[in-house]
Amino acid sequence: MLMTKATNEERTGTTRRTALRGLGLAVGGAALATGLAASPAAAGPRRGPATYVLVHGTHSAGAFWIPIARELTLRGHRVAMVDQPQHGAEAFVPEAYQRQDLKAMAAEPSPLKGLGLDDYEARVTGIVRRAARYGPVVLVGHSLGGVSVSRVADAVPHLLHHICYMAAFCPSRVLPSADACTAAPENANAVSPVELTVGDPDRLGVLRLNFRTGDSHALALLKEMICADYPDADFRRILAGMQTDEPVAAYAGRAVGRAGSWGRVPRTYLRFGKDRTIATALQDRMIAEADAFTPGNRFRVHDFPGASHVGPLDPLPVAEALDTLAG
Repeated sequence: MLMTKATNEERTGTTRRTALRGLGLAVGGAALATGLAASPAAAGPRRGPATYVLVHGTHSAGAFWIPIARELTLRGHRVAMVDQPQHGAEAFVPEAYQRQDLKAMAAEPSPLKGLGLDDYEARVTGIVRRAARYGPVVLVGHSLGGVSVSRVADAVPHLLHHICYMAAFCPSRVLPSADACTAAPENANAVSPVELTVGDPDRLGVLRLNFRTGDSHALALLKEMICADYPDADFRRILAGMQTDEPVAAYAGRAVGRAGSWGRVPRTYLRFGKDRTIATALQDRMIAEADAFTPGNRFRVHDFPGASHVGPLDPLPVAEALDTLAG
């Protein structure tokens, strides 16, 4: 297994702009699946219910998946919605964030400092090991959750029936980390809330954002990144589920799968055509580089041409696409 820890240079060299361009602001949603590319690993007859292990993106939590998880459960599957360390049920809420004291918030220490992909991988791998006792496992990651999918698939490929990247980072030998992916020219048109950062990420060890802001400019920028096509009420609901901190090391950590492990697990990409966080051109490059690396096991691609970073409100079409992966 190749699990190279992020170097000190990778950990400390993360700039505000590069890291924030890599935000995977995962807060749920779905889109209309309009196509499915042919693949040598095409699904065969259904084997019965699977366990879907769902991994959230940055500044989010397992609860992000609830609408999609509900649909999968109604189709007879089991679902495990992962909370990464210090997320979701373990979330850290800065005291100054509660008071909206931005000066104090810029300096308040975070327990997420020092967390990295080793910690994230260990959390997800542990859940996959337990789930695999009961049948096939489909591992799905949204946005930053894609780096965990790659790391886990490289660690325990024999426990995975299928892996899926939902508008997610899929690093390669050329773009080995989320930071490297977001710095690629294909992501040049992505929206970055760099001016919204609270505090110094290198000193805090986390990217800290204020999702309770009332500033109209900040809110417009966040909405463009996350879900430009959503009604304002649904956008505010999404913001209510976000958390302030994400460790910078999670963006800098290497997450490149090997051909003989990650590369032999059947894989799918849910491609979002109006994504302003992980640009669609970058999604296409990541798909192409993965396919060139393992030409005998290429991505199946479901194309969602109208979807923003979190996809439309209706979870049914994405659940339908994911349901096909259990076969």
